[in-house]
Amino acid sequence: MDLTQTDDPPRPGLRERKKARTRSLIQEHALRLFGEQGYDETSIEQIAEAAEVSPSTVFRYFPTQPDLVIYDDLDERMIEAFRAQPPGLNAVQALRAVFRSAFGALAGEELAQQREREALMRTVPELRSAMLGELARTLNEIADLVGERTHRPADDDAVLALAGAVIGLAIAAWFAGDEDDWVPRFLARVDAGMALLESGFAL
Repeated sequence: MDLTQTDDPPRPGLRERKKARTRSLIQEHALRLFGEQGYDETSIEQIAEAAEVSPSTVFRYFPTQPDLVIYDDLDERMIEAFRAQPPGLNAVQALRAVFRSAFGALAGEELAQQREREALMRTVPELRSAMLGELARTLNEIADLVGERTHRPADDDAVLALAGAVIGLAIAAWFAGDEDDWVPRFLARVDAGMALLESGFAL
């Protein structure tokens, strides 16, 4: 047995790590300035100066100003986690486990940043609209993943119904959330809704 072989994913290369650091730094300064000055009062030039990059670099990583708030890497992590779920779980169970692991793992600076982003998306109309648009894109991603797992087309009626239900849960939980304790309350509401989907509830 070759003990040098592992199932761990390959570590990103230096170039990818540098890009990730730059993106994180830009977003960190953007969120700080939005909190201090206000979203509409903060310019891309101010963000670039704070992050010690050029405005063109900001736009390269974040093509629009809402992207500075909307972006996170949770989708990528959730896609990876979904594909890693045991084959014995059905699609609803796998999605429920992924929500638990992704949001339940948020802590420290990452959790604080999620709260900053969420507060801005609640209070700035442009960001609220952008967030809903992002959820529409995520719906398509969920449909692709569920179709892949169930060996059905992504536009299958049952696949689209499940993807739509999950996104609907996320939207309902987001609007019903408590600003002071958003992440655990959001997760609890989504998990409760997923449990209802899993049970095949009827009203």
